[in-house]
Amino acid sequence: MVKKSEKSEELKKQQDNKSQVQEEVTEEQVSREAGEEVDQEVEEEEEEEEEQKEPTAEEKLAELQDKYLRLTAEYDNFRKRTLKEKIELQKSANVELLSALLPVADDFDRALQSVDEAKDIEAVKEGLKLIFGKFQSFLNQQGVKEINAKNKDFDTDLHEAITKIPAPEKKLKGKVVDVIQKGYFLNDRILRYSKVVIGE
Repeated sequence: MVKKSEKSEELKKQQDNKSQVQEEVTEEQVSREAGEEVDQEVEEEEEEEEEQKEPTAEEKLAELQDKYLRLTAEYDNFRKRTLKEKIELQKSANVELLSALLPVADDFDRALQSVDEAKDIEAVKEGLKLIFGKFQSFLNQQGVKEINAKNKDFDTDLHEAITKIPAPEKKLKGKVVDVIQKGYFLNDRILRYSKVVIGE
């Protein structure tokens, strides 16, 4: 009896072991199949992404056209903005220059008012010389300098010949005898050429 019960227990254990092994094998199969399905899904997603990544020629052309239109619009906006800034800068530069000239204009106005009442001509001359000196200093502050031309060698880079006359002295041949209109530099650049008479 004991032997039978032992055998039945062993058989039961074997059956339990067998069912356990079967369960493990089934679990492995299920996990393997699930893994294969996941791998297949991942591959399909990657293929879809690759298909989406590669745009067609029409899409590439449309994208390039869009970029071109945006770039031209940005450039047009930049050009208009810089042009507007340049105009405003020129206007403000003129304002500063003219406001700096106003004191000289005020001096001329006062001088003209006093000319009618003045009895001493020397005082009027002195006043005009002071105003002219003030104006000259203003020009110098702005970088404007007179071109010194009289009795200098004629230079086409600085002078514009109006006429020629016989030289009063031999040493004045080919030189500037008289200045009809003064010339000026603006920061070492010619602002206006001197109009001169040359001796020959």
